[in-house]
Amino acid sequence: MEAPQYEVDLFKGWPATKLLPIDYLKTAVAKKLSDKTILDGAFGYGPNEGHFPLRENISKWLTGHYSPPVPIQTDQICITGGASQNLASILQAYSDPVYTEAIWLVEPCYHLVFRVFEDAGFYSRLKPVPEDEGGMDIEALERSLEASRLANDESNVAQQKSTKSSRPSRKTYRHIIYCIPSFSNPSGNTMSRSRREALIRVARRYDALVICDDVYDFLCWPTEPTNNPASNAPLRLVDIEQTLDNGPIDRFGNVVSNGSFSKLIGPGCRIGWAQATDSFIFGLSETGQTRSGGAPSHLMSTFIDDFLETGFLQQYIETILIRECSRRYSVMVSAIRKYLDCVDISFSPDPDHNTTVGGYYIWLKLPSPLLSEQVCARAMETQNLVLGCSSLFVVPGNCSPMEDVSRRVRLCFMWEDEDKLVEGIKRLGAVLDELINETQ
Repeated sequence: MEAPQYEVDLFKGWPATKLLPIDYLKTAVAKKLSDKTILDGAFGYGPNEGHFPLRENISKWLTGHYSPPVPIQTDQICITGGASQNLASILQAYSDPVYTEAIWLVEPCYHLVFRVFEDAGFYSRLKPVPEDEGGMDIEALERSLEASRLANDESNVAQQKSTKSSRPSRKTYRHIIYCIPSFSNPSGNTMSRSRREALIRVARRYDALVICDDVYDFLCWPTEPTNNPASNAPLRLVDIEQTLDNGPIDRFGNVVSNGSFSKLIGPGCRIGWAQATDSFIFGLSETGQTRSGGAPSHLMSTFIDDFLETGFLQQYIETILIRECSRRYSVMVSAIRKYLDCVDISFSPDPDHNTTVGGYYIWLKLPSPLLSEQVCARAMETQNLVLGCSSLFVVPGNCSPMEDVSRRVRLCFMWEDEDKLVEGIKRLGAVLDELINETQ
């Protein structure tokens, strides 16, 4: 059978261009470039922590959205070049491959972070931590951390010194833990409040820094119809840490939140923010690349600030993005139930089991004995259908990933138009039918 002429891409994790607020961005750019009081500074290097008005407006926005027990202060925020750029900066400032023992990553994991950790000197020291519907398995993480502690001779650990210069604004952590607590990529799972608290306590006991990619938090909605389509994600770890057991154990704390405008305004903007203790944020803004090149994306920061200053972004998220996300998710779920109903299929997040869902992805479990690699290869070969193969999301070096992961496929519902979402699932159904018939 000849493959369809046009491609359907259910792998690309980008927002559809037509969903982006391009017209308002044009207005914001013209407005800022016409204001001489802003223009003079906008073309400069900018302060290391980033454009102050944007930092201030982000702190107010986050406080209003999450209602944390302690209001978020401006000095707890710095501007970044997006979540990926900031991950590399965090590792520059707060890790050292000579001293930091390992990187612990939830599995399945966002696949493009692996290279960032490897470039920072942690090749072969990436350690998987399993997850379930409640998020990262904290008990499994703690067992592994304790085993790591016992395996290292305490005297040798004590003698290890960081190769980086000692400065008051710097700290080197013994371990790094990476996760996406809410609507994780690829699984769509959300870490429960109890596990968030447990993770912070574990990080404190083992001198670990928890890096949270909180990039999907604003894109969530209830599974049951309500008057208000928006539904807040759970309180972030960085906010929980502020009051848990009397707050951070030192001035740097053990959690940093990575935020990004990529999923809200557009990946090309390359603007994000980090939130942590004020000492951590100051140290993060003092990396050599920032001191030399200035605040990341400083000119764009002045444009994005207008989105928050006027309240446009908050309204746009609620009235446009969340409604579009919810509709596209529902279209894909309906198509799965219609065209894949003849096989044993399950997926997460599932509206039958979750009161709130969000993010960009559905993590589909294939019927036994089909495996992700054969399904993805056949889909491309015979249906011109691009899928997210589960092997991409396995932590490198893990020779025995969970069987469940090997039978999974990631589907993105935010890139293709709704008719192509339905067509893509219909083609996937044809692939599954064909492969199942071959096994019988």
